[in-house]
Amino acid sequence: MRRLYYSSGYILIDDRTCKAVLRYARALAVSGKSDVVTVPVITDGGSRGSAHLLIGPASELFSTPVDNSRDAEYDPAVVEELERMTAELQEFRPAWETEMRDVPDFDL
Repeated sequence: MRRLYYSSGYILIDDRTCKAVLRYARALAVSGKSDVVTVPVITDGGSRGSAHLLIGPASELFSTPVDNSRDAEYDPAVVEELERMTAELQEFRPAWETEMRDVPDFDL
């Protein structure tokens, strides 16, 4: 699980979804576009919810691991959709293996 810092706070999000959000945010920034995405999150109380994020060229996002947290379940459909939208914005697919090595890649 990771904390994804956004604006003046953070959300708790599973590793793979966080990685996909960061990749998509970078692709949007490079293309000069923005988008609103909905991602599953863990609330402070530990239940599941969703967050809506406006991401784009002005987004300043970063993530950190949550100490002593178990690996949260992720929604493969959300990650797949974020990766698909990222690929549409890029002429070529960068080598992901050098990014966030502590988070497994999601193979499409």
